[in-house]
Amino acid sequence: DFFIVDSGRLECYRTTGGVEKLIKTYQIGDSFGELALLYNAPRAATIKAVEDGILFALDRETFNHIVKEASAQKRARYEDFLSKVEILENMDPYERSKIADALRSQKFKIGEHIVREGEKGDTFFFVESGEAIATKRRSNGNEDIVYEYKAGDYFGELALLRDMPRAASIVAKSDLSVVSLDRNAFLRLLGPLDEILKRNFSNCLLYTSPSPRDRQKSRMPSSA
Repeated sequence: DFFIVDSGRLECYRTTGGVEKLIKTYQIGDSFGELALLYNAPRAATIKAVEDGILFALDRETFNHIVKEASAQKRARYEDFLSKVEILENMDPYERSKIADALRSQKFKIGEHIVREGEKGDTFFFVESGEAIATKRRSNGNEDIVYEYKAGDYFGELALLRDMPRAASIVAKSDLSVVSLDRNAFLRLLGPLDEILKRNFSNCLLYTSPSPRDRQKSRMPSSA
């Protein structure tokens, strides 16, 4: 069956090298069980209830009819993309598949803002295609271009990790396609990368987090 959490809290465990490891927590609105149905495979993890709750369930036939084709297409598209993102390349394929399921696609035309400096930040972005620039307001009122993004780069983690307003504006330099995670999905699914993301922006002077592509050759700031 495929399950959707209506209430309560559950924990997901995987056994590696004989050791059972907690890999995520499921809360209201989360779902699980689709991998076994999509790929006709054994369960990849064990789910345990840690408090009383209610689940909705779809049997295999209903799931296949409603969900399988669209879900498989989306997952295949985004799993390939995510495997090329530097910070995710060593992540377990199962964990990447869960990120792929949670991604939301958005498109912007040249000149449109994806985020604005000073706004509250609730979303983390990957650039799927196209280019974008980061701009920063100076004391004289001018806006300087402080970074450029290409496919595979990411931005927005600083506002989420530090719970602070956006440190820069991000503007589409060309027609742009991004995929994003909201705050809850970011913290839930990218939790294991928390320290990596923090290290990435710890040494930057203006508003932190160099792009994965240029981390070794530049300390220009990236994220908003």
